Amino acid sequence: MIKKAKIPDATIGRLSLYSRYLIEAYEKGVTTVSSKSIADATGVTPAQVRKDLAYFGEFGTRGVGYNSKELYMHIMKILGLDKRWPVAIIGAGNLGRALSQYKGFHERGFDISCIFDNDPKKIGKKLSNINIYHLDVLEEKVKEFKIELGIIAVPAQAAQEVADKLVKAGIRGIMNFAPINITVPDNIVLRRVDLSAQLEYLTYYLEEI
Repeated sequence: MIKKAKIPDATIGRLSLYSRYLIEAYEKGVTTVSSKSIADATGVTPAQVRKDLAYFGEFGTRGVGYNSKELYMHIMKILGLDKRWPVAIIGAGNLGRALSQYKGFHERGFDISCIFDNDPKKIGKKLSNINIYHLDVLEEKVKEFKIELGIIAVPAQAAQEVADKLVKAGIRGIMNFAPINITVPDNIVLRRVDLSAQLEYLTYYLEEI
């Protein structure tokens, strides 16, 4: 078995792109695709496509290509998306609301099961038909809904405390939208999404044009 730590993060990101192309191709009636067609649709080279897939085994037939549905199913299993994942959002503000309304989560196998906040005015209400609970019952609800993934959508000053609560509750993977670095134990998978940093990346390169 290949150790997941050995797989470049960029490869995982490209697998996600490949899977989206493959399901679109299959739904359009395209049953066989080549590394070139995948590459053309996702902005990489055919060699990169073959290299990315080679980390996980041998797929397709030389000179023929890949069965679009079979390769899609293989990639979804690699990404852990052959099952559904209950997710908790911490923060019922504007960002939490936007995330709860994002249909792409459900389409890719992620179900927002509950939302947490510490504002008494929000507790007991709903966002996108999802119940808002007090953060004090986080551990209880994580067990009830069998949640393994948490999304932090709170102000920076509260992010570390929230992360600590998620870890204590048994969450194994955290996506942090707060504009601050947080620390978690080594056995917790952490990803940071810094929206302003992404815009700064754009402006840096625009200034070079």
